[in-house]
Amino acid sequence: MSPAVRVPPLAPGTEPVPGYEVLAHLTRTGWLDVHDAWSRERYCRCVIKVVRPDRRGERALAARLLREGRWLREFSHPHLVRGYEVFGSPRPLIVLETLTGETLSHLLHRLRRRPAAADVALLGVQLCSVAHYLHGRGLLHLDLKPANVVVDRGHVKVFDLSVARRPGPAPAGLGTRGYRSPEQARGGTLTAAADVWGIGVTLFEAAYGAGPFGDGGAVAEHRAPPLSSRRRLPRALAAAVDGCLREDPAARPTVAGLVSALEAALPAPVPGR
Repeated sequence: MSPAVRVPPLAPGTEPVPGYEVLAHLTRTGWLDVHDAWSRERYCRCVIKVVRPDRRGERALAARLLREGRWLREFSHPHLVRGYEVFGSPRPLIVLETLTGETLSHLLHRLRRRPAAADVALLGVQLCSVAHYLHGRGLLHLDLKPANVVVDRGHVKVFDLSVARRPGPAPAGLGTRGYRSPEQARGGTLTAAADVWGIGVTLFEAAYGAGPFGDGGAVAEHRAPPLSSRRRLPRALAAAVDGCLREDPAARPTVAGLVSALEAALPAPVPGR
């Protein structure tokens, strides 16, 4: 039995730090527990992310979590989850807002019909908005994917900055297989183009219902088929997504260029409204 099974998460009713009470355990990752919690000060529900009990002695993980919390507490953007508080003791944890809606990955799995082209374009514009904001603060997200996007009546919020880092040299393998850019997979210098790739894979999956790479190996993972071969879409929209998935980072559009291409696929505003 693995340590993740042997060591239970925080029980309901626990107060991990003063002012916060655990209501329920939401999920467990390889190094984190995520809890639904109650904030007495704000008198509302919130989310607590805490290093798993069996990995609490690993300082690098604690530093990674607290860094994410500090970023989210400092940042303010309508398409980015808000951070409330950061605690280094008695256990490393961060407090975030509770997001309403459902993850894009769950939504795509639940929907019987694929989203309209305009909805795909609008999703892309919102993802570009938050990417532009992060890049302006010298940060790359590096893990843009449907599981890290929450949608509530068409409004998108991105979460999870646990992989985020400054542009520049990076080790191989950052991000999630099937969504990370070729330069993330092999290691090397990372730029804003890595997040453009993540947006492209996410839009491909939103438009088609599945990612472009399937279960292929490391090489096949980075050879995306044209989106138009999977679904009939406006030419400009399909070309914009295809452009994000060029293997050469320099050949991908900038975030601003991608926004312009996506906005061309949105319905024209009605005069007088």
